[in-house]
Amino acid sequence: MANRTDSETGAATRSGFAFETSLGELEKTVRELESGDLPLEQALKAFEKGIRLTRDCQKALQDAEQKVRILLEQDGQTTLQNFDQPEEN
Repeated sequence: MANRTDSETGAATRSGFAFETSLGELEKTVRELESGDLPLEQALKAFEKGIRLTRDCQKALQDAEQKVRILLEQDGQTTLQNFDQPEEN
């Protein structure tokens, strides 16, 4: 799949999928549903959209995790290292 940079978000995309954009849309959809102001039909459509966005984001995260695992694999064994966050002063 071709990778490109989305000019608006600067996010790496694959086949037109931008993780950050989809996550933002999901957050917006959740806020709309939580408000309770949507009529039933619109709420159902928003729920369906939220499920689709959730699945798309989960797939992107799984793909990224797999890529990291492949990159960390050395001599047929996975070498996982702890992530140390810099100390805050």
